[in-house]
Amino acid sequence: MLDIAADLARWCAEGRPFAVATVVGTSGSAPRGAGAALAVDAAGTAVGSVSGGCVEGAVYELCREAVASGRPVRGIFGYSDEDAFAVGLTCGGEIDILVAPVTAGGPGAAVLRTALAAAAGGEPAAVARVVDGPAPLVGQALLVRPGGAYEGRLAGPLPDLPDWDGAALERAAVHDSAALLDAGRTDRVTVGAAGARCGQPVTLLVEVSVPPPRMVVFGAVDFAHALVRVGKFLGYRVTVCDARPVFATAHRFPEADEVAVRWPHEYLADARAAGELDGRTVLCVLTHDPGFDVPLLTAALRLPVAYVGAMGSRRTHLDRNRRLREAGVTERELARLHSPIGLDLGARSPEEVAVSIAGEIVAARRGGTGVPLRGGHTPIHRDPPAAGQAARPGVPGTAGRAGDEG
Repeated sequence: MLDIAADLARWCAEGRPFAVATVVGTSGSAPRGAGAALAVDAAGTAVGSVSGGCVEGAVYELCREAVASGRPVRGIFGYSDEDAFAVGLTCGGEIDILVAPVTAGGPGAAVLRTALAAAAGGEPAAVARVVDGPAPLVGQALLVRPGGAYEGRLAGPLPDLPDWDGAALERAAVHDSAALLDAGRTDRVTVGAAGARCGQPVTLLVEVSVPPPRMVVFGAVDFAHALVRVGKFLGYRVTVCDARPVFATAHRFPEADEVAVRWPHEYLADARAAGELDGRTVLCVLTHDPGFDVPLLTAALRLPVAYVGAMGSRRTHLDRNRRLREAGVTERELARLHSPIGLDLGARSPEEVAVSIAGEIVAARRGGTGVPLRGGHTPIHRDPPAAGQAARPGVPGTAGRAGDEG
């Protein structure tokens, strides 16, 4: 839902009643993950998507139904070999959809409005909504902010559950939501009805909205132009950093969010001190000059960032590794370096090399292998690796990777 926060915040400000269908669970090769949403207002206007097209029509009708009735609706869509013409996912997976009306006075409506406004404004926030559990709780929501401050309530007496402890549930929900917010990850969590992880379960969908992740491109070279464009396309906030003022200019990189004329390792140190780097940050070193690379990579490989890649020929790579070892970089730290940078696409032009680098970044982020899907047997859609355990793409062979150009 928070992925379409800008539209929904505007609908709220305009006083439009609407219903939002949110993916609250998936299995198999589901096209979109938990948190993906489709919203429909009373006039039939739709924004967002839950399946990339497979079941949008059916979910649209459920939204219209929920807007008219004011009651939540639940739907599960999968693939049926017995009835190939039934509404379902042709990819063979299954998605669990919660359709909730958002109207004045509805369950969690005030919290959702505040959360949508926060997400639309670029503020980090997490929304924890009850999607399974005691009927009076379904739809209730908490808005959790960094540091654990929160709005909303899950507490209150439930006559059918004499041991109910809503305050304990809130504490558990806030704790888990704050952890997911720190990780920048949307997920489901389950706690017990009494607040502990036991007893009658209460399932929460925790949707997280965080500012765009950062991509820092070191080296104001031709390849950086294309990589900036690709980085923006992937949703990164992109910085270009180079110590040479004649090359590092806003005129040469108009699509970059920031152009910094700094020694790269000094810029990195200041960015770290300012708390501007996190576990989603990617660092792309395109300079392949020891004077820049060695102090920069010595610092970068010791940071808890998502990806560190460095451009260069195989000869440059081997010489750089030798210099890094001499600078005190350990083998474990060196193993984090993606060098030569990129996947083996046979890339030549700056645009092709940018696609190669972007492919490796996505594979590292999502736990992909980087090998062709044709002929493979692993699931196309799968959970990303746990935080801090992003897998390096397992590309057969080593010759001809992007970055062999210099």
